[in-house]
Amino acid sequence: MRILAVDVGTGTQDVLLFDTEREPENALKMVMPSPTRLLAGQIRAATEVGQDVLLTGVTMGGGPCSWAAEAHLKAGRRLFATPDAARTFNDDLDEVAAMGVRVVSEDEARGHAGARRLEMRDFDYLALARAFGAFGVDLDGADVLAVAAFDHGAAPPGVSDRLFRFEYLARRIDTGRELAAFACPGDGVPASMTRLQAVADTAPEDRPLVVMDTAPAAVLGALEDPAVRAQDGDAVLANVGNMHTLAFHLCEGRIAALFEHHTGLLTREKLEGLLLALAAGSLDHEALFAEHGHGALVREGAGRGCRPAGREELAFLAITGPRRGLLAGSSLRPYLAVPHGDMMMAGCWGLVRACAEVLPWTAEAIEGALG
Repeated sequence: MRILAVDVGTGTQDVLLFDTEREPENALKMVMPSPTRLLAGQIRAATEVGQDVLLTGVTMGGGPCSWAAEAHLKAGRRLFATPDAARTFNDDLDEVAAMGVRVVSEDEARGHAGARRLEMRDFDYLALARAFGAFGVDLDGADVLAVAAFDHGAAPPGVSDRLFRFEYLARRIDTGRELAAFACPGDGVPASMTRLQAVADTAPEDRPLVVMDTAPAAVLGALEDPAVRAQDGDAVLANVGNMHTLAFHLCEGRIAALFEHHTGLLTREKLEGLLLALAAGSLDHEALFAEHGHGALVREGAGRGCRPAGREELAFLAITGPRRGLLAGSSLRPYLAVPHGDMMMAGCWGLVRACAEVLPWTAEAIEGALG
């Protein structure tokens, strides 16, 4: 059985072709520029030559492409976008229009022949198929597709998207499925998770699809590192991403507590303090939200069997993610997780493990290959 796992981040998209007939270390993989960075480059190219831009497609990750769009408008160029594409910048289309973006219908879009037409999507299966095909690998032989992306969700008017996302995380945890709760089949994406729904809408329909939030996928993947997996009693695992940091305190395999914050607002000292408070069960949601984080959650009774940890007692800290260097030289002595020898594939390995939970018929083959 083969699984194509794609972890879509802000900086890169990390791709793993898992094959139960191969050793995990021999799995084929790529680390390529993220879709939002690729789109940002295309928008900047249009800006430089003074060309209008028309964005079509679906809602995708923002960040770099949003910044490039803003620069395009500030340069006096025109930018048109169909409604689904425009929601990449803000779920409220009135807010998108206030940016200067001209939201047009699909019919109106066909009338803008002079604009550079760019399609928005996080999961470009055909591009990946061409890349693998250049080396004689046929992706159509993959049995399952699995994609991870960060999704704030479409918050109702007047509701903070940070709070809306964190409440979504809390609801997923309440299902009792622990880290696997952040994954779902492509036809079971909550309606409010518009970015993940867009992934499902643009994926090939001929195979099962699993979608998952990026940070939990990376943490689940970190458990593939033997040193991390051995800490089955008490461990803190953190994914320090380019844009967001999400950390979990795991006690005997259960989520005891978690927090999520914007990486750009964290210093080493600030992150150390949050990790210590996470392990001690003393995080304050309101305080973290007030400093522009997403929030914190401490589950009642989930930490039975774990001892509260102070600075000297933090039992085990494992980190992954492209910004893990933020904790370089930390007194917390973090362990740099390298699942199957490659930190960049942590999210992909988490997706593979999630497939075993979401698609039970895959479990025997996956567990037979990974142990």
